[in-house]
Amino acid sequence: MNRHKIIFHDGEFINSRNSQCSIKSQTLHYGNGVFEGIRAYKTLEGSTAIFKAKAHFERLKRSAERMHMPFNYSTEELTNIAYLLLEKNELKDAYIRPLVFMGDEMSLAPAKTSHLVMMAWAWEKYLGDDTCRVMLSSYQRPNPKAFPMEVKLSGMYANSILATQEAKQKGFDEALLCDMNGFVAEGSGQNFFYEKDGKLYTPPLGNILPGITRATIIDLARENGIEVFEQHCKPETLQQADSAFFTGTASEVAGIKSIDDYHFPVHWEDSLGYQLQQEYQQHVRKENFQTYTII
Repeated sequence: MNRHKIIFHDGEFINSRNSQCSIKSQTLHYGNGVFEGIRAYKTLEGSTAIFKAKAHFERLKRSAERMHMPFNYSTEELTNIAYLLLEKNELKDAYIRPLVFMGDEMSLAPAKTSHLVMMAWAWEKYLGDDTCRVMLSSYQRPNPKAFPMEVKLSGMYANSILATQEAKQKGFDEALLCDMNGFVAEGSGQNFFYEKDGKLYTPPLGNILPGITRATIIDLARENGIEVFEQHCKPETLQQADSAFFTGTASEVAGIKSIDDYHFPVHWEDSLGYQLQQEYQQHVRKENFQTYTII
């Protein structure tokens, strides 16, 4: 990331070394900040296009509104900033991170001001290219009556850090969390799918983040004649599954080798997840999803 030093901060493109934020920010003390993870891809034509920029920036705006954060940027303005950021950092394939963080407020009332920072850097797939060993976490996803699950809220990711750290300390690559009712929910920062008898299953919305990559994979699966069922399942159901995978902007489509001591019997390259992984890579490198491009 050190090579990509230009960031956008409150209306200006500046060197990241010159950016500052207050130590009294409500985001720093209480986690009241919202963010997005977005990817840009070098297309088959050689230009660069941001995948589903509109969907991501509209979710950022909805998240800010839900958390009572003043935030007046339009989706078009945010998209233009992102493309300029890629251009100034000479990036083709990149990860883009916009963060809306609050101004000074040491009480629990929403701060009256907010700030926007947007960064971009070259980031490989979060879980790499190999299939991962997953642990069923002892931590649960938050109750949706405690947090709005459709919001990418900074403070909620402390839960993800705990689950990931637990998994890595026990020799696994990633964690899979259940919800408060004991149903399988999602990974620390990814949505979850499993395959059984030529069909795909994924937890329904309500106790999970409505992932943009998740929705894309569901659409691609159905376009390819693959049935997808959004339904609850208990962890023991996974002991009968054929294969499984995670989806997310950072992870893209990541195959899962095993959950705890259960190894999926279908080889990753023979699974529906692998087929959709290849479809996804072709999809994101086309220009039909985004009219803005840089050369």
